[in-house]
Amino acid sequence: MTLYQRILALKAAGDLAGVSALIPYTGFIGLASELDADGLVCRLEARPGNMGNTVLRAVHGGVVGALLEHTALMQLLWESEVERLPKIVNLSIDYLRPALCDHDLLARASVVKQGRRVANVRVEAWQDDPERPVAAAHGHFILG
Repeated sequence: MTLYQRILALKAAGDLAGVSALIPYTGFIGLASELDADGLVCRLEARPGNMGNTVLRAVHGGVVGALLEHTALMQLLWESEVERLPKIVNLSIDYLRPALCDHDLLARASVVKQGRRVANVRVEAWQDDPERPVAAAHGHFILG
């Protein structure tokens, strides 16, 4: 069974966590995907190993970027009927304020536009208040 077939089977079973777990780095940095009342949300658990700035005790920007990219990909996989795994074309990230290591980091994505070949996705990440994002991203993905 190919990776894509495994994703389709997990998606059909409603196993969002299983889809997320198929991506190797998610366990290493502490990423999880779940559904809440507003839809799909990805969580980066607070871990000292994800620290990039020891003075501020802030999460490394690369880890924040991984969360944003992962959230966009999971949103596409979960809501779209893609025929292949989406491939990232580009991801533009705005780092708005420090993401502190003592709180989980949450992210939510929305598909702005999806064509036959390319999807445009917007993602925001926050800690305590969704109205005060710590980072935002805009990405393009090839669908097939």
